[in-house]
Amino acid sequence: MCATIGVPQALLYYKYYPQWEAFLKGLGAEIVVSSATTKRTINAGTSLAENELCLPVKVFFGHLVELRNQVDALFVPRVVSVENGAYTCPKFLGLPDLARSIDSSLPSVLDPTFNRRLGRKKFYEALLDFGKHFTNKKYRILRAWMMGLSAQRVFQRKLESGLTPVEAIANAEVQTYKGNLKIGIAGHPYNIYDSYINLNLIKRLREWGVDVATTEMIPQRTLEHEASYLPKRLFWSYEKEVVGSVFHWLRNKSVDGIIYVLSFACGPDSLIQVLLESEAKRRGSLPLMSLVIDEHSGEAGMITRVEAFVDMLRWRKV
Repeated sequence: MCATIGVPQALLYYKYYPQWEAFLKGLGAEIVVSSATTKRTINAGTSLAENELCLPVKVFFGHLVELRNQVDALFVPRVVSVENGAYTCPKFLGLPDLARSIDSSLPSVLDPTFNRRLGRKKFYEALLDFGKHFTNKKYRILRAWMMGLSAQRVFQRKLESGLTPVEAIANAEVQTYKGNLKIGIAGHPYNIYDSYINLNLIKRLREWGVDVATTEMIPQRTLEHEASYLPKRLFWSYEKEVVGSVFHWLRNKSVDGIIYVLSFACGPDSLIQVLLESEAKRRGSLPLMSLVIDEHSGEAGMITRVEAFVDMLRWRKV
């Protein structure tokens, strides 16, 4: 039985942590979350990763290494599909295998498979199989999973009220930012909310008098509806959410401009970058800037670009 479980503060942590926390605690586990990303985290992850891997995976490796001597096992789920007819990013399909390969001194990896494409029966079979690491009582495993789903619903309501995932996890109160601009920030949660790799983008914008909206603040049904305007359904669920948020802002003009944050070497991100920039140009309603990040991103150049974008938006409103 695994008593202490390590959860890396990276990748899907920003999307599902409340669900995972309630689920694991319901099974009787103690949870240790890695610290926020630092330069040391990135250096450790980069030294273990292949050059072709994107920055978020390298950051994930760094968080795994940090947890190495603190836990009995690492929680690295294999998130294959979260809806019928689509997959997640390819890196999530093989993440547990990558985790096992980077360092032989890491604790054991617990890798429950979440694959909605296999149907409800197979999904719950995989869930019960994972729960056997903690208990042989099926009702306890299922009850813990229901607790996780409940926690996730509460988390989602907090996001839709205007909190970022980091603020919602910390149980922060919703604050009203009275900026004279509002910018929509689109992208995957691990790119938007890891303040180290994006150089504190949200905090800087708020300090400059800019109110911020993000993909996670838009209800899922709205994202689905907006993405349905594409001539063909997107193959990747999480990219579909990004597209839905940008299409939503372009249509209702609830923001003054859009920043799309993507990581270098991410194939799906690069593909939808072209799609989003083309759609923004076609509609001609809102300026859109793509901000590409990697481990070599320089603070001066990146912040200068964002400052220039904000100044341009203010000039347009005059």
